[in-house]
Amino acid sequence: MSLAAHLIELRKRLFISAAAILVGAGIGWWLNQAFVWKAIQGPVLAVAQERGNATTIVFPTIASGFDLMLQMAFTIGIVISSPVWLYQIFAFLVPGLNQRERRYTFGFLGSAIPLFLAGATAGWLVFPHIVELLTGFVPDGGVSLLTAREYIDFITKLVVAIGIAFVLPVFIVLLNFVGILSAASIIKSWRVAILVIVLFTALATPSADVVSMFLLAVPIILLYFTAWFIAFLHDRRVARRQVEEFGTAFAEG
Repeated sequence: MSLAAHLIELRKRLFISAAAILVGAGIGWWLNQAFVWKAIQGPVLAVAQERGNATTIVFPTIASGFDLMLQMAFTIGIVISSPVWLYQIFAFLVPGLNQRERRYTFGFLGSAIPLFLAGATAGWLVFPHIVELLTGFVPDGGVSLLTAREYIDFITKLVVAIGIAFVLPVFIVLLNFVGILSAASIIKSWRVAILVIVLFTALATPSADVVSMFLLAVPIILLYFTAWFIAFLHDRRVARRQVEEFGTAFAEG
């Protein structure tokens, strides 16, 4: 494909992804009003009831409520539409791949979607514990006023960022299967990879919550080494096939 054709293809994929996110945001607006906001507010109310202090979420401006609803709707829309935009990412790569590599791509798509949803779920499940931990530092008799935007930004980082982090090992395996990245290169960089993963989870969670940071880092590290192991098996299979083909060609020659 020419550069112009690639740009047209990219525009098409971006348009489909954006449309899917908008539809998901519409569903997310309804879901937020139905039960999501109650679930998000639940940990704050539980802390206030358990400790008997004034812990609540505040809306400092007149438009804060609308901004919050819009932000939450789009966040939910990104999660809901993840099968569509993940497919568009892979589909954009398909024209440059041969028939066998295309089969790999669609196989990876089937693993990328569950992994993203698993990562988003992990972020969702861990955030109530982080809220409980951090609000526990408020002294007795103190008031904890959580700004709505900052509170939702905190949850968004957990849900979306951790979901994306869970998908990255799939791209590592994809690069290996198409011959761009070898298993030796993956394992050679394991120290750097672990450092990057820990730094990423430190940014995605409050710096004071070391336990949650490592709870999120451990599965991502395990996925990284799983990606290396799959790449290792693939490289061995490719090397064995090349030896067999070389031996056959030598014998025929």
